[in-house]
Amino acid sequence: MTTSSEVEMIHPLGSKTVADWLAEEQPSDGSRLELILGYFHMTPPPGGPHQHAAFKLSMLLHESLCRAGRTDLHVLPAVGVRISTAFRTGVIPDIAVVNVDVNRTSFAPEELILAVEVWSPGNSREERDTKVAGYASARVPFLWVVELPEGRPARFEGYRLGETGYRQEVFAAAGETVTAPGPVPIEVDTTALR
Repeated sequence: MTTSSEVEMIHPLGSKTVADWLAEEQPSDGSRLELILGYFHMTPPPGGPHQHAAFKLSMLLHESLCRAGRTDLHVLPAVGVRISTAFRTGVIPDIAVVNVDVNRTSFAPEELILAVEVWSPGNSREERDTKVAGYASARVPFLWVVELPEGRPARFEGYRLGETGYRQEVFAAAGETVTAPGPVPIEVDTTALR
């Protein structure tokens, strides 16, 4: 387990805290303000392809949970998750499946069952790696990652948390339909994400 001081030696933590992040107003233009290792990180508003894929996955998740009778789980787009106070990280997954009442402004990591990230060109490799590592260290059981390469089918990766991190259970890059790991079996037709 990495300690706060070890992280500071690898990457000095910024001065911003999770409390600072929660107190900030989210931008009115649809940009997303996240906190990564103590630094505010702004991503531009998601574009149409990104929002289309996130909407399709949100609907699929909602319908699958309803069919399975999982009234204890809720699908939420773009909500704040307080990943780590010690590592000063708070993120906004494109989709979150939570196991608590939705009437709150942000969620603790233990309330997150599934995080879905739809990567856009504006998401740097460092941001992607930090977010995935954050979800793993927070012990979020399931993670889905979607990329939308120009002129090619959507790329879908489904992960389940293991003892030491995420294990990839599903990969699709050629328009396949896959059974994605999650709180219930979920068939994802990756052609519908375009």
